[in-house]
Amino acid sequence: METKKGNSDSDTKILLVTANVGSLFEDPQRLLTIWLEEFIGNITKINPRFLALHLQEVGGKTYENSMGNVQEFIRRLCEAMAKTEFIFVRIYMDEDFKSAEHFTALGNIYFGHKNISTLRIWNFLTHCWDDNQLDNEKQIFCGNIETVPTKEKAKFPQHFFPECKWSRKGFMRTRWEINGTAIDLVNIHLFHDASNLAACEDFPSVYCKTRRRALIHTIERFHLDDKNGSVPFFLFGDFNFRCDTAGVVKELTTNLTAHRLQSVKNESTKINYRNTDGNNILTVGKKEFSHADHQLKFKELWLKEFDKELAPLAEFLVEYPINFIPSYPFEEDPEMPTDYMSTRCPSWCDRILMSPQVRDIIDTDEWQYDMIGESVCMGDHKVRQSPLAWSKHSIHSRH
Repeated sequence: METKKGNSDSDTKILLVTANVGSLFEDPQRLLTIWLEEFIGNITKINPRFLALHLQEVGGKTYENSMGNVQEFIRRLCEAMAKTEFIFVRIYMDEDFKSAEHFTALGNIYFGHKNISTLRIWNFLTHCWDDNQLDNEKQIFCGNIETVPTKEKAKFPQHFFPECKWSRKGFMRTRWEINGTAIDLVNIHLFHDASNLAACEDFPSVYCKTRRRALIHTIERFHLDDKNGSVPFFLFGDFNFRCDTAGVVKELTTNLTAHRLQSVKNESTKINYRNTDGNNILTVGKKEFSHADHQLKFKELWLKEFDKELAPLAEFLVEYPINFIPSYPFEEDPEMPTDYMSTRCPSWCDRILMSPQVRDIIDTDEWQYDMIGESVCMGDHKVRQSPLAWSKHSIHSRH
Protein backbone atom coordinates (compact mmCIF):
# COMPACT_ATOMS: atom_id res chain seq x y z
CA MET A 1 0.00 0.00 0.00
CA GLU A 2 1.86 3.04 -1.22
CA THR A 3 0.56 6.44 -2.22
CA LYS A 4 1.78 9.13 -4.55
CA LYS A 5 1.70 11.43 -1.56
CA GLY A 6 4.19 9.09 0.11
CA ASN A 7 7.02 11.14 -1.35
CA SER A 8 5.78 14.32 0.27
CA ASP A 9 7.70 15.79 3.19
CA SER A 10 4.46 15.81 5.17
CA ASP A 11 4.00 12.04 4.90
CA THR A 12 5.56 9.11 6.71
CA LYS A 13 6.20 6.06 4.59
CA ILE A 14 6.40 2.74 6.42
CA LEU A 15 6.92 -0.76 5.05
CA LEU A 16 5.30 -3.83 6.59
CA VAL A 17 6.74 -7.25 5.73
CA THR A 18 5.80 -10.73 6.90
CA ALA A 19 7.79 -13.89 6.24
CA ASN A 20 7.57 -17.48 7.41
CA VAL A 21 11.29 -18.30 7.50
CA GLY A 22 11.24 -21.94 8.64
CA SER A 23 12.91 -23.12 5.43
CA LEU A 24 15.54 -20.40 5.67
CA PHE A 25 17.01 -21.63 8.94
CA GLU A 26 16.98 -25.28 7.91
CA ASP A 27 18.96 -24.66 4.71
CA PRO A 28 20.86 -21.41 5.23
CA GLN A 29 23.73 -22.38 2.91
CA ARG A 30 21.43 -22.32 -0.11
CA LEU A 31 18.73 -19.86 0.91
CA LEU A 32 20.07 -17.20 3.28
CA THR A 33 22.02 -15.13 0.75
CA ILE A 34 19.19 -15.28 -1.81
CA TRP A 35 16.64 -14.23 0.81
CA LEU A 36 18.69 -11.33 2.18
CA GLU A 37 19.61 -9.97 -1.26
CA GLU A 38 15.98 -9.99 -2.39
CA PHE A 39 14.78 -8.42 0.86
CA ILE A 40 17.43 -5.67 1.00
CA GLY A 41 16.87 -4.91 -2.69
CA ASN A 42 13.20 -4.20 -2.00
CA ILE A 43 14.01 -2.01 1.01
CA THR A 44 16.39 0.05 -1.10
CA LYS A 45 13.81 0.44 -3.87
CA ILE A 46 10.92 1.47 -1.60
CA ASN A 47 13.06 3.58 0.77
CA PRO A 48 10.64 3.71 3.73
CA ARG A 49 11.13 5.73 6.91
CA PHE A 50 10.13 2.84 9.16
CA LEU A 51 10.43 -0.88 8.45
CA ALA A 52 8.59 -3.65 10.32
CA LEU A 53 9.60 -7.25 9.55
CA HIS A 54 7.57 -10.01 11.20
CA LEU A 55 8.97 -13.54 11.10
CA GLN A 56 7.36 -16.88 11.89
CA GLU A 57 9.02 -20.25 12.55
CA VAL A 58 12.27 -18.65 13.73
CA GLY A 59 14.81 -21.46 13.91
CA GLY A 60 12.88 -23.66 11.49
CA LYS A 61 10.74 -26.74 12.06
CA THR A 62 13.72 -28.60 13.56
CA TYR A 63 14.48 -25.68 15.87
CA GLU A 64 16.42 -27.82 18.34
CA ASN A 65 19.08 -28.31 15.66
CA SER A 66 18.87 -25.11 13.62
CA MET A 67 18.17 -22.35 16.18
CA GLY A 68 21.89 -21.52 16.08
CA ASN A 69 21.42 -20.17 12.55
CA VAL A 70 19.24 -17.33 13.86
CA GLN A 71 22.22 -15.33 15.14
CA GLU A 72 23.92 -15.52 11.75
CA PHE A 73 20.72 -14.24 10.12
CA ILE A 74 20.55 -11.30 12.55
CA ARG A 75 24.24 -10.51 12.07
CA ARG A 76 24.01 -10.45 8.30
CA LEU A 77 20.73 -8.51 8.24
CA CYS A 78 22.06 -5.84 10.61
CA GLU A 79 25.31 -5.69 8.68
CA ALA A 80 23.41 -4.99 5.46
CA MET A 81 21.06 -2.47 7.07
CA ALA A 82 24.02 -0.64 8.65
CA LYS A 83 24.96 0.46 5.14
CA THR A 84 21.63 2.27 4.85
CA GLU A 85 20.31 5.29 6.76
CA PHE A 86 18.34 3.23 9.30
CA ILE A 87 19.83 4.02 12.70
CA PHE A 88 17.21 2.75 15.16
CA VAL A 89 17.05 -1.03 15.54
CA ARG A 90 14.78 -3.14 17.74
CA ILE A 91 14.83 -6.93 17.43
CA TYR A 92 12.75 -9.41 19.44
CA MET A 93 13.46 -13.10 18.71
CA ASP A 94 11.56 -15.72 20.72
CA GLU A 95 14.11 -18.57 20.68
CA ASP A 96 13.64 -20.35 24.02
CA PHE A 97 12.20 -23.63 22.72
CA LYS A 98 12.71 -25.30 26.12
CA SER A 99 9.89 -23.20 27.53
CA ALA A 100 6.88 -25.08 26.16
CA GLU A 101 4.31 -22.76 27.73
CA HIS A 102 5.83 -19.63 26.15
CA PHE A 103 7.72 -20.55 22.96
CA THR A 104 6.17 -19.11 19.77
CA ALA A 105 9.20 -18.94 17.41
CA LEU A 106 8.11 -15.43 16.42
CA GLY A 107 10.53 -12.67 15.51
CA ASN A 108 9.70 -8.95 15.37
CA ILE A 109 12.32 -6.73 13.72
CA TYR A 110 12.07 -2.96 13.37
CA PHE A 111 14.29 -0.34 11.72
CA GLY A 112 13.81 3.44 12.01
CA HIS A 113 15.30 5.91 9.53
CA LYS A 114 17.48 8.79 10.69
CA ASN A 115 15.01 11.28 9.21
CA ILE A 116 12.09 10.25 11.41
CA SER A 117 11.17 13.31 13.46
CA THR A 118 9.82 11.45 16.49
CA LEU A 119 9.92 7.76 17.34
CA ARG A 120 8.71 6.25 20.61
CA ILE A 121 7.99 2.73 21.81
CA TRP A 122 5.39 1.61 24.34
CA ASN A 123 6.17 -0.11 27.63
CA PHE A 124 3.52 -2.76 28.36
CA LEU A 125 4.67 -3.03 31.99
CA THR A 126 4.43 0.65 32.93
CA HIS A 127 1.63 1.30 30.39
CA CYS A 128 3.22 4.42 28.97
CA TRP A 129 5.68 5.54 26.31
CA ASP A 130 9.20 4.46 27.16
CA ASP A 131 11.20 7.42 25.90
CA ASN A 132 14.45 6.12 27.36
CA GLN A 133 14.30 2.99 25.22
CA LEU A 134 15.34 4.86 22.10
CA ASP A 135 18.37 6.52 23.69
CA ASN A 136 20.16 3.33 22.77
CA GLU A 137 19.82 3.15 19.00
CA LYS A 138 20.28 -0.62 18.71
CA GLN A 139 18.77 -3.24 20.99
CA ILE A 140 18.50 -6.96 20.25
CA PHE A 141 16.52 -9.27 22.52
CA CYS A 142 17.04 -13.00 21.89
CA GLY A 143 16.56 -16.31 23.67
CA ASN A 144 14.08 -15.98 26.53
CA ILE A 145 12.42 -12.58 26.08
CA GLU A 146 9.51 -13.00 28.50
CA THR A 147 10.55 -10.10 30.75
CA VAL A 148 11.21 -7.57 27.96
CA PRO A 149 8.58 -4.86 28.68
CA THR A 150 8.44 -3.22 25.25
CA LYS A 151 6.66 -6.18 23.70
CA GLU A 152 3.60 -8.24 24.57
CA LYS A 153 3.79 -11.91 23.62
CA ALA A 154 1.44 -14.81 24.21
CA LYS A 155 1.01 -18.38 23.09
CA PHE A 156 -2.53 -19.48 22.38
CA PRO A 157 -4.18 -21.52 25.16
CA GLN A 158 -3.50 -25.23 24.86
CA HIS A 159 -7.18 -26.12 24.42
CA PHE A 160 -7.19 -24.04 21.21
CA PHE A 161 -4.76 -26.39 19.51
CA PRO A 162 -6.09 -29.01 17.09
CA GLU A 163 -5.35 -32.58 18.20
CA CYS A 164 -4.17 -31.10 21.55
CA LYS A 165 -0.63 -30.71 20.20
CA TRP A 166 0.79 -27.57 21.78
CA SER A 167 2.89 -26.17 18.93
CA ARG A 168 4.50 -22.78 18.24
CA LYS A 169 1.45 -20.61 17.64
CA GLY A 170 0.70 -17.23 19.14
CA PHE A 171 1.22 -13.49 18.70
CA MET A 172 3.73 -10.77 19.59
CA ARG A 173 2.76 -7.09 19.74
CA THR A 174 4.70 -3.85 19.86
CA ARG A 175 3.35 -0.31 19.90
CA TRP A 176 5.05 2.62 18.20
CA GLU A 177 4.52 6.34 17.90
CA ILE A 178 5.96 7.36 14.55
CA ASN A 179 5.95 11.08 13.78
CA GLY A 180 3.04 11.60 16.16
CA THR A 181 0.88 8.64 15.09
CA ALA A 182 0.45 5.65 17.41
CA ILE A 183 -0.01 2.15 15.96
CA ASP A 184 0.19 -1.43 17.17
CA LEU A 185 2.21 -3.85 15.04
CA VAL A 186 1.20 -7.43 15.74
CA ASN A 187 2.95 -10.57 14.52
CA ILE A 188 0.77 -13.68 14.45
CA HIS A 189 1.04 -17.36 13.53
CA LEU A 190 -2.15 -19.43 13.36
CA PHE A 191 -2.77 -23.16 13.04
CA HIS A 192 -2.18 -25.11 9.83
CA ASP A 193 -4.29 -27.79 8.14
CA ALA A 194 -2.99 -31.09 9.48
CA SER A 195 -4.83 -33.18 6.87
CA ASN A 196 -6.12 -32.35 3.40
CA LEU A 197 -8.68 -35.13 3.76
CA ALA A 198 -10.14 -33.60 6.93
CA ALA A 199 -10.08 -30.14 5.32
CA CYS A 200 -12.12 -31.53 2.39
CA GLU A 201 -15.00 -32.67 4.57
CA ASP A 202 -16.72 -29.30 4.91
CA PHE A 203 -16.28 -25.56 4.92
CA PRO A 204 -15.49 -24.01 7.26
CA SER A 205 -13.21 -26.92 8.10
CA VAL A 206 -12.30 -27.87 11.66
CA TYR A 207 -8.97 -26.10 11.11
CA CYS A 208 -10.62 -22.96 9.79
CA LYS A 209 -12.87 -22.81 12.86
CA THR A 210 -9.86 -23.11 15.17
CA ARG A 211 -7.99 -20.34 13.36
CA ARG A 212 -11.03 -18.09 13.56
CA ARG A 213 -11.38 -18.78 17.28
CA ALA A 214 -7.74 -17.83 17.94
CA LEU A 215 -8.02 -14.71 15.79
CA ILE A 216 -11.14 -13.50 17.61
CA HIS A 217 -9.43 -14.28 20.93
CA THR A 218 -6.51 -12.04 19.94
CA ILE A 219 -8.63 -9.12 18.74
CA GLU A 220 -10.80 -9.25 21.86
CA ARG A 221 -7.71 -9.28 24.05
CA PHE A 222 -6.56 -5.99 22.52
CA HIS A 223 -10.02 -4.47 22.71
CA LEU A 224 -10.40 -5.32 26.41
CA ASP A 225 -6.91 -4.14 27.36
CA ASP A 226 -7.86 -1.17 29.56
CA LYS A 227 -4.35 -0.73 30.98
CA ASN A 228 -2.74 -0.12 27.60
CA GLY A 229 -5.73 1.33 25.80
CA SER A 230 -6.28 0.78 22.11
CA VAL A 231 -4.83 2.30 18.94
CA PRO A 232 -5.20 1.36 15.27
CA PHE A 233 -3.37 -1.89 14.60
CA PHE A 234 -1.76 -3.82 11.79
CA LEU A 235 -1.93 -7.59 12.17
CA PHE A 236 0.48 -9.33 9.82
CA GLY A 237 1.98 -12.79 9.82
CA ASP A 238 1.26 -16.36 8.77
CA PHE A 239 -2.48 -16.75 9.27
CA ASN A 240 -2.40 -20.14 7.57
CA PHE A 241 -5.64 -19.15 5.82
CA ARG A 242 -6.51 -21.89 3.34
CA CYS A 243 -8.83 -21.99 0.38
CA ASP A 244 -12.16 -23.73 0.78
CA THR A 245 -10.61 -27.12 0.03
CA ALA A 246 -13.96 -28.88 -0.31
CA GLY A 247 -15.08 -26.25 -2.83
CA VAL A 248 -11.80 -26.41 -4.75
CA VAL A 249 -11.99 -30.18 -5.05
CA LYS A 250 -15.57 -29.97 -6.26
CA GLU A 251 -14.56 -27.34 -8.84
CA LEU A 252 -11.65 -29.43 -10.11
CA THR A 253 -13.43 -32.78 -10.26
CA THR A 254 -16.51 -32.07 -12.36
CA ASN A 255 -17.01 -35.09 -14.64
CA LEU A 256 -14.24 -37.02 -12.84
CA THR A 257 -14.64 -40.27 -10.91
CA ALA A 258 -13.33 -40.70 -7.37
CA HIS A 259 -11.27 -43.80 -6.49
CA ARG A 260 -10.31 -44.24 -2.85
CA LEU A 261 -7.03 -46.02 -2.17
CA GLN A 262 -6.37 -47.26 1.33
CA SER A 263 -3.38 -49.18 2.61
CA VAL A 264 -3.13 -51.07 5.88
CA LYS A 265 -2.22 -47.79 7.57
CA ASN A 266 -5.06 -45.27 7.45
CA GLU A 267 -2.55 -42.43 7.06
CA SER A 268 -1.89 -43.64 3.54
CA THR A 269 -5.49 -43.16 2.46
CA LYS A 270 -5.86 -41.01 -0.63
CA ILE A 271 -8.40 -40.31 -3.34
CA ASN A 272 -7.61 -40.30 -7.04
CA TYR A 273 -9.99 -38.40 -9.30
CA ARG A 274 -9.82 -39.83 -12.82
CA ASN A 275 -11.19 -38.86 -16.21
CA THR A 276 -12.99 -41.20 -18.62
CA ASP A 277 -9.63 -42.38 -19.99
CA GLY A 278 -8.57 -43.52 -16.52
CA ASN A 279 -5.96 -40.79 -16.10
CA ASN A 280 -5.42 -39.27 -12.64
CA ILE A 281 -6.28 -35.57 -12.76
CA LEU A 282 -6.32 -34.81 -9.03
CA THR A 283 -4.94 -36.74 -6.07
CA VAL A 284 -5.82 -35.80 -2.49
CA GLY A 285 -4.16 -37.44 0.51
CA LYS A 286 -3.44 -36.38 4.07
CA LYS A 287 -0.35 -34.48 2.93
CA GLU A 288 -0.76 -34.74 -0.82
CA PHE A 289 -2.62 -32.40 -3.15
CA SER A 290 -1.55 -32.90 -6.73
CA HIS A 291 -3.18 -31.80 -9.97
CA ALA A 292 -2.21 -32.87 -13.48
CA ASP A 293 -1.63 -29.20 -14.33
CA HIS A 294 -0.36 -28.23 -10.89
CA GLN A 295 2.05 -25.41 -11.79
CA LEU A 296 -0.45 -23.45 -13.87
CA LYS A 297 -3.87 -24.34 -12.52
CA PHE A 298 -3.44 -22.70 -9.11
CA LYS A 299 -2.04 -19.46 -10.50
CA GLU A 300 -5.28 -18.76 -12.36
CA LEU A 301 -7.88 -16.23 -11.21
CA TRP A 302 -10.61 -18.81 -10.44
CA LEU A 303 -8.91 -19.88 -7.18
CA LYS A 304 -9.39 -16.49 -5.47
CA GLU A 305 -13.13 -17.21 -5.31
CA PHE A 306 -12.37 -19.90 -2.72
CA ASP A 307 -10.31 -17.65 -0.42
CA LYS A 308 -13.11 -17.20 2.13
CA GLU A 309 -11.66 -17.40 5.64
CA LEU A 310 -11.45 -13.68 6.30
CA ALA A 311 -14.99 -12.84 5.13
CA PRO A 312 -16.80 -13.48 8.48
CA LEU A 313 -14.39 -11.08 10.22
CA ALA A 314 -14.70 -8.23 7.71
CA GLU A 315 -16.26 -6.00 10.38
CA PHE A 316 -13.11 -6.21 12.51
CA LEU A 317 -10.29 -6.77 10.00
CA VAL A 318 -9.75 -5.18 6.60
CA GLU A 319 -7.32 -5.98 3.82
CA TYR A 320 -6.38 -4.45 0.53
CA PRO A 321 -7.36 -6.42 -2.60
CA ILE A 322 -5.15 -9.40 -3.40
CA ASN A 323 -3.77 -9.33 -6.93
CA PHE A 324 -0.99 -11.87 -6.54
CA ILE A 325 -0.71 -15.64 -6.66
CA PRO A 326 -0.96 -17.83 -3.52
CA SER A 327 2.04 -17.46 -1.19
CA TYR A 328 2.24 -21.13 -0.11
CA PRO A 329 3.49 -23.90 -0.54
CA PHE A 330 6.43 -23.20 -2.84
CA GLU A 331 9.26 -25.59 -3.52
CA GLU A 332 12.25 -25.06 -1.22
CA ASP A 333 14.71 -25.80 -4.04
CA PRO A 334 16.48 -22.71 -5.51
CA GLU A 335 16.30 -24.43 -8.90
CA MET A 336 12.47 -24.43 -8.77
CA PRO A 337 11.64 -20.97 -7.39
CA THR A 338 8.20 -20.55 -8.99
CA ASP A 339 6.87 -24.11 -8.55
CA TYR A 340 4.34 -25.20 -5.95
CA MET A 341 4.83 -28.35 -3.91
CA SER A 342 2.21 -31.06 -4.37
CA THR A 343 1.43 -31.20 -0.68
CA ARG A 344 -1.38 -28.66 -0.11
CA CYS A 345 -3.83 -26.69 -2.16
CA PRO A 346 -1.97 -23.42 -2.83
CA SER A 347 -3.36 -20.66 -0.62
CA TRP A 348 -2.87 -17.11 0.56
CA CYS A 349 -1.48 -17.95 4.01
CA ASP A 350 0.64 -14.85 4.54
CA ARG A 351 -1.39 -11.66 4.95
CA ILE A 352 -1.25 -8.06 6.10
CA LEU A 353 -4.51 -7.08 7.80
CA MET A 354 -5.53 -3.99 9.73
CA SER A 355 -8.21 -2.64 12.01
CA PRO A 356 -10.85 -0.47 10.30
CA GLN A 357 -9.49 2.56 12.22
CA VAL A 358 -6.32 2.43 10.13
CA ARG A 359 -8.29 4.00 7.30
CA ASP A 360 -8.28 7.23 9.31
CA ILE A 361 -4.51 7.56 9.14
CA ILE A 362 -3.43 6.29 5.72
CA ASP A 363 -3.97 7.69 2.26
CA THR A 364 -5.42 5.04 -0.06
CA ASP A 365 -5.35 6.77 -3.45
CA GLU A 366 -2.73 4.23 -4.47
CA TRP A 367 -1.38 1.20 -2.65
CA GLN A 368 0.90 -1.76 -3.11
CA TYR A 369 0.25 -5.17 -1.62
CA ASP A 370 2.41 -7.83 -3.16
CA MET A 371 5.15 -10.40 -2.66
CA ILE A 372 8.91 -10.27 -2.49
CA GLY A 373 10.87 -12.91 -4.38
CA GLU A 374 8.24 -14.05 -6.84
CA SER A 375 10.95 -15.33 -9.19
CA VAL A 376 13.52 -16.56 -6.64
CA CYS A 377 13.39 -19.15 -3.87
CA MET A 378 12.44 -17.64 -0.52
CA GLY A 379 11.48 -20.96 1.11
CA ASP A 380 8.04 -22.60 1.13
CA HIS A 381 6.36 -19.24 1.85
CA LYS A 382 6.81 -16.19 -0.37
CA VAL A 383 7.43 -12.99 1.59
CA ARG A 384 4.54 -10.53 1.72
CA GLN A 385 5.08 -6.76 1.75
CA SER A 386 2.96 -3.64 1.98
CA PRO A 387 4.36 -0.09 1.77
CA LEU A 388 2.03 2.65 3.02
CA ALA A 389 2.11 6.32 3.92
CA TRP A 390 0.20 8.59 6.25
CA SER A 391 0.06 12.35 6.69
CA LYS A 392 1.39 13.95 9.84
CA HIS A 393 -1.36 13.93 12.44
CA SER A 394 -1.69 12.29 15.80
CA ILE A 395 -3.74 9.33 16.95
CA HIS A 396 -3.08 8.46 20.59
CA SER A 397 -4.14 5.48 22.65
CA ARG A 398 -7.69 5.34 23.92
CA HIS A 399 -8.18 4.26 27.54
